This record gives sequence, structure tokens and C-alpha cells, in this order.
Amino acid sequence: MTSCTICNLIEGEIIWSDKIIRVVLLDHQDYKGYCRVELISHTKEMTDLDEALQFKVMRCVFKVEEVLKKIFSPEKINLASLGNKTPHIHWHVIPRFKEDPHFPNSHWGEKLREGMHQAISAKEKNDLIQLLSQSLGQ
Repeated sequence: MTSCTICNLIEGEIIWSDKIIRVVLLDHQDYKGYCRVELISHTKEMTDLDEALQFKVMRCVFKVEEVLKKIFSPEKINLASLGNKTPHIHWHVIPRFKEDPHFPNSHWGEKLREGMHQAISAKEKNDLIQLLSQSLGQ
């Protein structure tokens, strides 16, 4: 078994999936609605994918962003794909608010204040799951 945290689904809850991609909701009290779009197969770089799969991954990222904007009305949404620590294709889709601990800095940067400490509500989570299913199918 690989030690990859994404292959082993170490964190978060799958809120949408098909055979190729999944959307994972991370339980982060300072970043309500923080999702990760993960390629299920262990692949390191976007350029390792054929063009059709590249577009499928990015379409999913953009749909997650669209749904998060609709539900949370954040100040900004950050998209990031680093993979330096976890070399497995995944995109962070992070709603950002002026009240979050790092805004306007990266959420991996220097903390500027205490955060909102707001868990996603049951209604917000249900809306997120429903809208993703409508947008992405299944």
C-alpha cells in the first residue's frame, strides 16, 4: 500500500465522485467550504494526463468554485495545485473571507488574526452536495 495521503483518503469526506475524480470536503474550522478536487489515480502532473482528462479535471475545479461562490459568497476563491509534499494531482478550492486568519495572504502563509471558527452547517453541506451533483452529474 502506498503512503500517499490522497490515495489513502487520509482526510476529508467525499461529497462527489465518479470513476476518475472526487471532490473532498475538508473539515477546516477557519476555511468553511474548503474542498479538494482529487484525481483518483496516482498521477503526479497535469501534463501526464491526456488533453481530455486535463479538461475534465479543470471543469470539475471550475464547477466546485462556481458552487462555492453561490453558497458562501466569499470575498475570493483561491485555486492551488502544488503537490510538493503530496505528488498526486489535486486542486485546493478555498473560499476566502476577510475574517479568515490569513486574508489577504495565502492560507499557508503568516496568520494575521484568529479565524472565524465556523463549521459548515448541515444545510450548506447539503446544498453543496446537491449543487455539485447537478453541475457534475450523478
